[in-house]
Amino acid sequence: MRAILSIIVPCHKSEDTLEETLYSVLEQEYQNWEVIIVNDGSPDNVEEIALKWLSRDSRFKYLKKTNGGLGTARNYGIQKSIGDYILPLDSDNKIEKHFTERAINLLENDKKIGVVYGDAMYFGEKEGTWKVGGFNKYKLLYSNYIDACAVIRRTVFKDLGYYDDKIPFQGNEDWEFWLRIISSKFTFFYLEKITFYYRVTSTSMIRSFNQDMFDKNKAYIKNKHSTLYIDGLTELYFENERYKSKILKASFYFRFKQLIKKLIKFVLDRVD
Repeated sequence: MRAILSIIVPCHKSEDTLEETLYSVLEQEYQNWEVIIVNDGSPDNVEEIALKWLSRDSRFKYLKKTNGGLGTARNYGIQKSIGDYILPLDSDNKIEKHFTERAINLLENDKKIGVVYGDAMYFGEKEGTWKVGGFNKYKLLYSNYIDACAVIRRTVFKDLGYYDDKIPFQGNEDWEFWLRIISSKFTFFYLEKITFYYRVTSTSMIRSFNQDMFDKNKAYIKNKHSTLYIDGLTELYFENERYKSKILKASFYFRFKQLIKKLIKFVLDRVD
């Protein structure tokens, strides 16, 4: 029997987009999954929609909790899930139909891989491709360029814990989680393909995030991972010194070649 994938769908004011998200799960090439729909104290019609999908397919499951934010809803769903692999899926996004099949094949064949992520396609109020790029520790230390919509080995959560719900403002807990993985035995794998569809609207949660909220979250994250940042800066410093040394050597070699050419020309001119 193939591994079980648990897809965690937190919902808050999601009645307009939830069904489209769930349809994308049904269309997956990989079919050994469960979907945990987590109603995070949503004041709208989410429960009625969720119950309709439960009656449609027994692989859909429904949980309800008081509102605590995105990170707490993901944690609640993960803790109640049974999958070998976890996929956090926001209730306004969609999964590309081949993504989970490809990701699980990679994870099954290489136990060192903890996370498989890829590119995204924008839809809604923005169109185009979000080209995420390969894993780069220094880039991730600077900003969160990897979306939460990735297939994650369950043992990553068992070894490192769940999303940090103590962060000042929920919305950057996936970034903090990725930084924990950097210091672990697990690796990231970049699948250079469209893996999900990212909805952009004027009411997206990220639009309600202001600079002050982000600055407080960033300070919290950097303080929590201070050793990682210090080590990263040290590595960058010495890498930069090595790079400058190579440039200087290359520059000296180039100038030396030019000088030799001029000298040869000078001698040849005199001979003539």
